[in-house]
Amino acid sequence: MMMARPLLLLVVVAVLSSCGARRPVATTPPPAEVAPQRPSWVQSRPVTGSYYVGIGLCPKARPDFIEVAKKNALNDLASEISVKVEGNSLLHTLDTRSAFKEDFSSTIDTRTSEQLEGYELVDSWENGAEYWTYYRLDKAEHARIKAERKQRAIAQATDLHARSRQSLAAGDLRAAFDLDLRALIAMKDHWGENDEAMIDGRSVPLANTIFTDLQSLTGGVRLSALPERCELSYANHFQREMLVRAHSTVGGRARELNQLPLHLSFPGVDGPVTGTRNTDPEGVARIIIQRADLGARAPELLVRLDLEALVSKDLDPAFARPLIGSLTVPELHVPIDRVMPKVHFTVSESNLGVPVQDAGVAAGIKEELTGRGFRAVDRAADADLLLDLKATTREGAESNGFFTAFLDLNFTFRDRRTQEVVYQGGRQGLKGIQLSYAKAGLDAYKKAARAFHDELLPAMLNALL
Repeated sequence: MMMARPLLLLVVVAVLSSCGARRPVATTPPPAEVAPQRPSWVQSRPVTGSYYVGIGLCPKARPDFIEVAKKNALNDLASEISVKVEGNSLLHTLDTRSAFKEDFSSTIDTRTSEQLEGYELVDSWENGAEYWTYYRLDKAEHARIKAERKQRAIAQATDLHARSRQSLAAGDLRAAFDLDLRALIAMKDHWGENDEAMIDGRSVPLANTIFTDLQSLTGGVRLSALPERCELSYANHFQREMLVRAHSTVGGRARELNQLPLHLSFPGVDGPVTGTRNTDPEGVARIIIQRADLGARAPELLVRLDLEALVSKDLDPAFARPLIGSLTVPELHVPIDRVMPKVHFTVSESNLGVPVQDAGVAAGIKEELTGRGFRAVDRAADADLLLDLKATTREGAESNGFFTAFLDLNFTFRDRRTQEVVYQGGRQGLKGIQLSYAKAGLDAYKKAARAFHDELLPAMLNALL
């Protein structure tokens, strides 16, 4: 009996222990996640009198968000650098030229951000979705760097301009144009600024002075043609060589301009004819005018100075093209005169052996040719071309009261001086149907006139002209 009590005590302790294990255990919850605090420069743009400020933002969804945020910050910084267009600057001079202004506005803005120097990273901040960056640029440092750049640009442009004037004095306008254009582009970052420089002992606005000289270079080119009018005739086979001379006056002396690029155009039978020529060492370009459209209204040869060909390929077209678009382009207009050949007609036309006179094909041919400028002459000795035309009809069959006649037509154009055949053609067996053989023959003549207009005349004109 004494052994039972300890056993009962153990059972009670075990029961009490199991009950205690089922009691809830008090736990401490994890601290709530706190969103990162935005720095003051993200919440409100910094204002400082000593620095230009640039703030950039980019969503982190982009793989290059850091680079894009930096680019945006520098663009923002560049926009703070106000540029005042000075009254004696090149941009002010060209302000009325809207095309020039529009072309350069975006280009200059882009280059301003690309050429920033001396800026520093102040801070950056990000959360799960955004990346921000903060750059600044010391205003005094920026002014110092800009002044040094400007002096280097003025020195380079002044040297190039001096060399341009030397080339022009030697008669090399092409080199002078290239050097002045390079001088202007060397100053491109300062076109809106005061850029006084010493030239020939005088203080002048440099870019404006160079641009004025560039205008004088192109505007001073004189073009002339020999002969003054381009006469195309049967005598020269409607082909002629024109000589175009280019010169300019330097120091009161006329100088021939060699290797000057010229653009030419004139109306051609297959559409506008265009091309380019360079003047030779004597300042002369040779141009062949052929297959010109002599039916065009007031046809002319147009010769222009090819400014684009004067621009070297290594120059930035974003700056060169608008500059040359503001220059005067010399032009030469040479009238093209048409002198059509004189024609003497020898005609033999009959209908079943009876002369047809004005009812034949010859009258229609004469009308067609004179309408195109040909001139009919009575004496063979006065003609350029001799036209020999023969046309006869012959009887065909008769059926149910309708009669058939056939026309045979042959004509030949000969050069009066050489007696060579220039063109020959005709039609055989043109059929006419009427109520008699005579009327059928006249019907065949009518069909021959239509065939000449539609088929034979174009081929003949192509051979003669």
